Amino acid sequence: MSIKSDRWIRRMAEQQGMIEPFEPRQVREVDGQRVISYGLSSYGYDIRVAREFKIFTNVHSAVVDPKNFDAASLVDVESDVCVIPPNSFALARTVEYFRIPRSVLTVCLGKSTYARCGIIVNVTPFEPEWEGYATLEFSNTTTLPAKIYAGEGCAQVVFFESDETCEVSYKDRGGKYQGQVGVVVPRL
Repeated sequence: MSIKSDRWIRRMAEQQGMIEPFEPRQVREVDGQRVISYGLSSYGYDIRVAREFKIFTNVHSAVVDPKNFDAASLVDVESDVCVIPPNSFALARTVEYFRIPRSVLTVCLGKSTYARCGIIVNVTPFEPEWEGYATLEFSNTTTLPAKIYAGEGCAQVVFFESDETCEVSYKDRGGKYQGQVGVVVPRL
């Protein structure tokens, strides 16, 4: 198993549609304004967060239960900036749509810019032959409101290719998050 380079990521994105839209360079500025970087890096791809957010709220006193998720615990927001309340949480999705090859598994790690502000970005691995917009999880671990900027970088996807193709892929299993569109809440 090996980690994949910028050359491989570019080739797979441009020839196989692995990442759409694909940014072939590291973007740090847009229209003269500094942004949290996104795009291709040496050994990964920095993903962007879209304008769709679901922010957790306690207004309905719902219990967060992964086996019986109550959508009343979320407030939908569409904006260029999402403000997460103190010690709270938000879901979002990537700008990019992914098509993961059968021999590849990804790991996604939050960007240091957010981590240094007490904002933890969690994204579960993209399994072999999974495709869709990735759902992003943002935890505000601080006692202050925290901002997330849509259209800017939030995490880095690192691609690992196995020396052997898996026997059963995510697609073969009929994974419950296959082909997801929008911000997807827990499914059982």
